[in-house]
Amino acid sequence: MYKVLTFNNISARGLDRLPRERFEVSSEIQQPDAVLLRSAKLHDWSIPETLKAVGRAGAGVNNIPVDAMSQRGIPVFNAPGANANAVKELVIAGMFLAARNICPAWAFAESLSGSDEQMNKTAEAEKKRFTGFELPGRTLGVIGLGAIGVNVANAASSLGMKVIGYDPKITVRSAWNLEAGVRRAHSVDEVMAAADIVTLHVPETDETRGMINGARLAGAREGQVLLNFARAGIVDDEAIVKGLQQGRLRTYVCDFPSATLKGQDGVVALPHIGASTAEAQENCAIMAADEVRDFLETGNISNSVNFPELILPRNGSGDRLTVVNANVPNMLGQISSAVADAGLNIADMYNKSRGELAYSVVDIDGKLTAEVADRLRDTEGVLAVRVIE
Repeated sequence: MYKVLTFNNISARGLDRLPRERFEVSSEIQQPDAVLLRSAKLHDWSIPETLKAVGRAGAGVNNIPVDAMSQRGIPVFNAPGANANAVKELVIAGMFLAARNICPAWAFAESLSGSDEQMNKTAEAEKKRFTGFELPGRTLGVIGLGAIGVNVANAASSLGMKVIGYDPKITVRSAWNLEAGVRRAHSVDEVMAAADIVTLHVPETDETRGMINGARLAGAREGQVLLNFARAGIVDDEAIVKGLQQGRLRTYVCDFPSATLKGQDGVVALPHIGASTAEAQENCAIMAADEVRDFLETGNISNSVNFPELILPRNGSGDRLTVVNANVPNMLGQISSAVADAGLNIADMYNKSRGELAYSVVDIDGKLTAEVADRLRDTEGVLAVRVIE
């Protein structure tokens, strides 16, 4: 029986993917094999010795101490693309909000008073203040071409927009899904200079933090609309306010309210609702639960932010051994020797590395003894060992 600790409210459809005859799921479990969470912050959480996997029902993992998990040999899974449609729809809505000045126009209409005739007369006299622009023929710049960025780029193309995209780490899968008409940019600055509207879809890392700053905005096309439904930290709010005041930016639409942005003309700040749809929450929970279950039951890894992807169909007639270790020479030899010295045959073996971590899955013709697992655990550089019967 695997024990799964839940933080936050995880969609029931996701939890239903964990059969009750094999999984105990609760928010009160003390010694969990795995954790499922959404936005709960784990940085100050004491990682239990029993923990084998963390599943995030969403894409970002800033709330999880990934490095600490890696040092313990614990994969962290996320749900890339599960909320892509929800965020895409809000980004498209954000473009319309900015292009047609809908929020200030709405606020103006709400401020009207008097009789219907008086209100109508004032509205007709003042509506020219809210003249906007149409999207077809305009250029959208997409920075970050993961699942969300690709969906946004393709939707904009279908609206008749020209699209330019930048992502130095674009995956083959994303490239396949991208509309052929999307033009490739070679830098963030190229996108900023070329686009009427720019939308950001990158994670917050040391590399991207503060990516949109005063220097970048100085090189942006004048009167640009900027949309940020990714992470607050990739944009410098003070630079945004200055850009709006100078006319460099026309509108900033984001999902991250702040004291700096509050009350500023040209800012539309929403309360982090990009993935707040019932469908997105269900999709994220289902994906995270499936990933955690597959890892616990088979050792297979997909959509991990710190481990390599490794899928090995079950072979052999015996146990499966999984080993997480530092990515250093001769580890495979030591794993093979430990198995061979126990008089066991390896039916199949798969090893992959990612950065400083390496992960091996070994199918055995026979039953692994505790001595083999203990020998490997005592091997220098080994972080975690599991035997799946």
